[in-house]
Amino acid sequence: MAKKSMSDHSHKVSAQPHIHQSARELQPFGSVTSMMPLQLEHPVRLEMTEQLNQLLADTITLRDLYKKAHWQVSGATFYQLHLLFDKHYNEQNEIVDTIAERIQLLGGVSIAMAHDVAELTRISRPPKGREEVPVQISRLLDAHEVVILHCRELARRADEVGDIGTNDMVVSDVLRPSELQVWFLSEHLVNAPLVEAEPLEESA
Repeated sequence: MAKKSMSDHSHKVSAQPHIHQSARELQPFGSVTSMMPLQLEHPVRLEMTEQLNQLLADTITLRDLYKKAHWQVSGATFYQLHLLFDKHYNEQNEIVDTIAERIQLLGGVSIAMAHDVAELTRISRPPKGREEVPVQISRLLDAHEVVILHCRELARRADEVGDIGTNDMVVSDVLRPSELQVWFLSEHLVNAPLVEAEPLEESA
C-alpha cells in the first residue's frame, strides 16, 4: 500500500481557525437524556429539571437584583449596604452554579441566557433607575420570598418522588442561605433609634 503524502491531509489539518460554525442542538431545552444510571426514572428527572429550571431562573434574577442594588444604593448606609449587597450577590452566584449543575447532572439542560431567564422568572422586573434603600431592600425580600416558597414546595416534591439528592441540594444549598440573607436584610428595615433612645413612658 502506498504511503499517503502530507498533501493528502492538508484539507483536514490546518492552523486556520474554523469560525462562524453552526450545527443543530445536541439536546433540546426541556428534555432529559434517557440513559443516566442515577436510579431515578425518566419522568422523575424530567419533572425535577423543569422545577429546578424555574428555581434557577428566579435565583438568577435575585442574584442580579443584588448587583443592581450594589451599584445603585445611596444614602447614609451606602458603605454597609454596598458591601452587604455584593456579599449576597457572590453567595447567590454560587447558588446559581449549584442549581445549574444539578440540572445537568440529572440529564437536563439548564437555562442560561438573560432573555430566556426574563421570560421564565416569576420575580417582578425592577425599574432601570435608582430606588430608595427601603424599596431596594423590600424588592430583594419579595424576590427571596418567591425563591423560598418554591424551595419548600420543591423539597417536599423531591422527597415524594425519591430524589433525595435534589431535596438535599435545595434545602442545604438554596433554602438555608436564602433564609440567612433574609434575616440580614430584614434587620435593615427595623425603625430603631440610631442616636437617641426612645424615652420611657412615665407610669401614672
